[in-house]
Amino acid sequence: MPIIVNLDVMMARRKISLGDLADKMGITPSNLSILKTGKAKAIRFSTLESICQILECQPADILEYKPDE
Repeated sequence: MPIIVNLDVMMARRKISLGDLADKMGITPSNLSILKTGKAKAIRFSTLESICQILECQPADILEYKPDE
């Protein structure tokens, strides 16, 4: 898939665990894990906004486009 999710990178930079981020967002760790591992087919803007607000980052820090070769 040409969309790469770099959530794990930003979480490491901000030194926050999956469980802590999920708690702050008000979602389950399993739902956040699906996004973190790149298995999600979609993301709501409200979810992306919450991630960016908590991690103090931009959407481009989380999502990256790399075309298939």
